[in-house]
Amino acid sequence: MNTAALAFQDHDYGITTIDAAYVRPGLAAIHLLRENNHAMLIDTGTSYSVPGILDVLKTKNLSPQQVEYIVVTHVHLDHAGGAGALMQVCPQAKLIVHPRGAQHMIDPARLIIGTQAVYGEKKFQRLYGDIPKIPEARVIQADDTYELDFHGRELLFLDTPGHALHHFCIFDHSSQSLFTGDTFGLSYRGFDQNTNNKQGAFVFPATTPIQFDPGALHASINRLLSYPAKKAYLTHYGEVTELPRLAENLHQLIDEFVRITGEIALAHAQDKQQRHTLLVQALSDCLITRLQAHDCQQSKQQIQNQLAMDIELNAQGLENWWDKTQAMHH
Repeated sequence: MNTAALAFQDHDYGITTIDAAYVRPGLAAIHLLRENNHAMLIDTGTSYSVPGILDVLKTKNLSPQQVEYIVVTHVHLDHAGGAGALMQVCPQAKLIVHPRGAQHMIDPARLIIGTQAVYGEKKFQRLYGDIPKIPEARVIQADDTYELDFHGRELLFLDTPGHALHHFCIFDHSSQSLFTGDTFGLSYRGFDQNTNNKQGAFVFPATTPIQFDPGALHASINRLLSYPAKKAYLTHYGEVTELPRLAENLHQLIDEFVRITGEIALAHAQDKQQRHTLLVQALSDCLITRLQAHDCQQSKQQIQNQLAMDIELNAQGLENWWDKTQAMHH
């Protein structure tokens, strides 16, 4: 696994986007928040991300002892897989996690088994490595509207289900920005560089298994927009602006994904393999069409290569949601 020095971008207000070196560059980010000589990390990447995080801290003359909080927006492993290893090297740090996710960080056994079921053991080891337990005494469970005074910097934690039930986002009053994990969708900077930039960022929802809920996700996006935020920092990937436009795009695509899923699922109720294949194809077509309308200059194949993993997971999450809703109706 490549644990070479990580790429990072500095923003205003002591915010830095660090590349987690997960799967490919520009896929997953860790956000460093610096207030004087105090540091906080929001999302952790995987255990393999830890050496790179330490390198970036060193570049900024921060020691691991100065990391006071490690925050995971939710416990999916591209966001929280590195938390245990990071807590071991940052002895002063407390972990802040959603109450529904805390137990999975204190004892990750079930989380590991669940993720191995999706990826298989070999791929799991390659992607995530070891996931140590975190002592319960070092864990803070942040309920809805939990407020943290980070050396005069007010941070507000907001329960934002829809992508996952164990998901919160953070509103940072100082920078007027949101740290959104996966609630405010996925927006890859690679697509920006291939448009003539009149269009701004391209965003689409993350409907990953197993707790996707379209109604809850719509409500969480609206809730985020009710705060006076000028920027959002996404784990996938980095800083975006024009939040009202992006929110509108997300609302449209959630509805579109749900409509596509319903059509395909009803037409192929007996054959789940066929349903999955067609859904992956339809989601892929939908996003390629949207990106081309967005003036993205990449070829269909380039777009597909970048989105293949997200589309596969989105399809699984949509099918999972569909099957649950059907079961409730019968």
